[in-house]
Amino acid sequence: MIFEQYELGCLSQFSYLIGDESTGRAVVVDPQRDVGQYLDDAATHGLTIERVIETHFHADFLSGHLELADATGAVISFGPGAEAEFPIENLSDGQRLSLGTVELEVRHTPGHTPESISIVVRPDGPDGAPWAVLTGDALFIGDVGRPDLLTSIGWTADDLARKLFRSLHDQLLTLPDEVVVFPAHGAGSACGKNLSTANRSTIGEQRRTNPALSPMTEDQFVEAVTSGQPVAPPYFVFAATTNRRDRDLLDEDAPVPRLSVEEALRRVDSGAVVIDGRDSEAFAVGHLRGAVNVGLDGRFAEYAGDVVRPGQEVIVVTDPGREDEARIRLARIGFDDVVGTVEDLDGVLASHLGLVGVAERLTPEDARARLEGDPSVQVVDVRNPGETVGGMLPGAVNVPLARLLDTLVPLDGGPDGGSEGSTDDVTLDPERPTLVYCAGGYRSSVAASLMRSRGFADVVDVIGGYDAVAQLTAV
Repeated sequence: MIFEQYELGCLSQFSYLIGDESTGRAVVVDPQRDVGQYLDDAATHGLTIERVIETHFHADFLSGHLELADATGAVISFGPGAEAEFPIENLSDGQRLSLGTVELEVRHTPGHTPESISIVVRPDGPDGAPWAVLTGDALFIGDVGRPDLLTSIGWTADDLARKLFRSLHDQLLTLPDEVVVFPAHGAGSACGKNLSTANRSTIGEQRRTNPALSPMTEDQFVEAVTSGQPVAPPYFVFAATTNRRDRDLLDEDAPVPRLSVEEALRRVDSGAVVIDGRDSEAFAVGHLRGAVNVGLDGRFAEYAGDVVRPGQEVIVVTDPGREDEARIRLARIGFDDVVGTVEDLDGVLASHLGLVGVAERLTPEDARARLEGDPSVQVVDVRNPGETVGGMLPGAVNVPLARLLDTLVPLDGGPDGGSEGSTDDVTLDPERPTLVYCAGGYRSSVAASLMRSRGFADVVDVIGGYDAVAQLTAV
């Protein structure tokens, strides 16, 4: 058996290549959209990819099933009841797929989504012992898949949580303890709340250590998995829907067009957003006024998905040579409208001083002094609700980054912002001085730059985030 696990760190995604050396037949499970690595490895091992298996319709990334099918002629398969605009072969519970000696068994494990499946791997044929199970988003290392992502399209979190409980206990926990667990996501994914940094485990280890698998009633399980989940990024519904569509294919080699600053400004006037992928320190020193800072060295695509609307034109600004990386990473969540990059940013800023923006970032000590010395400061905590249980800075309101764009009144008065600059019962005043913080400083730079781009005149964010200030401040 050939078995390869691929990790896409910035989206906490795992995908898999499984092949049979004796026949040269292979499948890919849950591929990312840029599929070159699977094609290269298949060629290296003398394998033909004949099937792409999706454990479910993913919400956090745009899958590469169409790209792989186009490149190889592979059949695309989903679980029971799945429907798509392109040809698929539905797999049924208990179905066996033979690659030769290697055999795969399909288990229907709904709960994260209705069509979710897991794949049991038997390297020694149908009578051999199961070696591993690819659990998709049903079972993670240290957690289980969240059941609340489809509430906007007709499914209740309660119903899916009950399906998940039965999938776990009737389908996955019936496997022997030594079976290796390979999930579709790891730590950092918004598809769960307590995911481990490990990339594999065993059924036995998860039975003993996973809090979601501890002895409890179905009702207790439903309560546990439907509470405390991180706020889903706003692009999730778009990605989940697009994964069902017969969309355009990704051209991994297409260059990012070079734009003059004049052309970039014309596109911004027409609704484009400038995403500056440099680190927050470089961004603070000088950037194109109105740009939003989402650093490429962090969870770039996910957080860009918090501040860019699907279909909105994007102009990327990066350190030299990283603009193509930015385009591919945005394409991984289905944001294909990268219309160009502005080259020689330093030269542009030096020759167009009126276009230069700067960002004020406070040390923890300066943040404490600002909080103590100016009661008019509006304090915004952009962490997820689960992160705030340990405390918030005095007077802070919690607006998770994934909800911030909907909170801000759009500059043009159009429909893409929230009503009167509010989300739920939170209203942010663009006229007040504002201090923004997160856990460490990455998301706060994103949030502060977004707020400046939407007309907030006096916004600072905190280097080091909540813990750094809390150590100095009685909270």
